[in-house]
Amino acid sequence: MLTLGLVACATQPSSPPPPPQASGAPNKPGAVHKGPAEAAPEAAAATAPPVDLTPVPFEVARANFVRDTAARYNIPAAQIDATLAQAQVRQPIINAMSRPAERVKPWNEYRPMFISQARIDGGKKFLAQHRDELMRVQERTGVPAEVIVAIIGVETSYGANTGSYRVLDALYTLAFNYPRSGDPAKLEREVRRELYFRDELARLFALTRDERLDITAIKGSYAGAMGMGQFMPSSYLDFAVDGNGDGRRDLFNSYDDVFSSIANYFVKKGGWVRGGPVAVQATLAEGRESFDPTDWTPSWTLSDLAQRGYQPTGSVPAGLTATPVTLEASTGKQYWLGFQNYYAITRYNLSKMYAMAVYQLSQAIAGQELPPA
Repeated sequence: MLTLGLVACATQPSSPPPPPQASGAPNKPGAVHKGPAEAAPEAAAATAPPVDLTPVPFEVARANFVRDTAARYNIPAAQIDATLAQAQVRQPIINAMSRPAERVKPWNEYRPMFISQARIDGGKKFLAQHRDELMRVQERTGVPAEVIVAIIGVETSYGANTGSYRVLDALYTLAFNYPRSGDPAKLEREVRRELYFRDELARLFALTRDERLDITAIKGSYAGAMGMGQFMPSSYLDFAVDGNGDGRRDLFNSYDDVFSSIANYFVKKGGWVRGGPVAVQATLAEGRESFDPTDWTPSWTLSDLAQRGYQPTGSVPAGLTATPVTLEASTGKQYWLGFQNYYAITRYNLSKMYAMAVYQLSQAIAGQELPPA
């Protein structure tokens, strides 16, 4: 990856905090993070190459960005410079990124934020309205229609809240003015985050050229995520699909493209297994301790988990591997086993509760009764 204005080279990590990621704080009810892979840098910080923490003057960083982006994407430097001249640093974006992290809510408080009767009913209505397109995508990719709908429901309330910031302003602000806490222990993360958003800004130039979008007009979240599925520019470039064959990948207005792209993200980024389960409730033997992995990769066989005291409460196809998931429910700890398709949902957002909320909302949209939170 090009330096894009910082002295050292930092590769973009391949997997998406919270958030998304951690996702940042919700933009409005309905979006827990700002798009696939928005929080990628935290996920791979431990294995990322060293980054130079020496401050770089804004004028130098901006000039390097123009030069490197022009060379990287074969875009005239004068065009990039003229576009950046129209970008604005937005203080509300800096404020949003500077907010202290909220306490981690237990599952019984988290789930109602995303699973309500209104959201379930809205999902059923949305699925009914777009059933033909959704079923075509489901048949082609193996990703269930209700899962696609649940993502859109959690991210943007079925397209009602896709963000009000100019994406150019959001990424420009965070690329060159990422907030600094003044805490030396946080400096490396903050520099990596700035690098990440600088790379996303560069990719925005390529994206808007390739998809014939007006870079000064498109709007999204304060982190620069776009469309009904809240894709960052890198995810848009890498995983968006032309679902209706019109020669463009339009994640703002084309339902065919939106549905196909979300499914493609799950398949290509998350390794979605056609017809595979997502998660099943489990019990933990008395006296045994639960454990939470860090990345939700389904690495344990059922025999491995049984030796640790876990037993699924429902039938599980033979040969599957899983990851244990512990949720703080209203009645105490709740245990689940997440399979490859659960892992696929966590590629959208690393939070185990996000993935469970999407899964359970999809189940409710499909008419299944949900367990208590």
